[in-house]
Amino acid sequence: MGLLIDTNILIACEKGEIELEQKVSEYGDDLVFLSVISASELLHGVHRAASEQIRTRRLAFVERVLGGMEILDINLATARIHSKLWSDLVESGQMIGAHDLWLAAAALANQCVFVTRNVREFERVPGLRLEIW
Repeated sequence: MGLLIDTNILIACEKGEIELEQKVSEYGDDLVFLSVISASELLHGVHRAASEQIRTRRLAFVERVLGGMEILDINLATARIHSKLWSDLVESGQMIGAHDLWLAAAALANQCVFVTRNVREFERVPGLRLEIW
């Protein structure tokens, strides 16, 4: 079993609200992953920083994260699960955000527990194993 870390967890880490290494160590040998979607979201935060000082600090944090985790790309298996989830959630009137849908599909495709603080969105996804930090 691996852990797929949501962007909001890493933002909380950057703010000092969560100690990532300590939390991850509680899971022993489980692999820790980051989706390419979360990588983009983190880099987006760098580009939107209000000042050069904040941008520099964020970029250093993001580069440490990107260098320290295996990045899960979007592949055909993820796309197949994404398309089914998308159809099912629309049909049930329980649609979640576009990025969140890709993150859920990545967790399911890679048999990962999804670590997040966003219970409201992700609890709608059937079969998604959640860990709330």
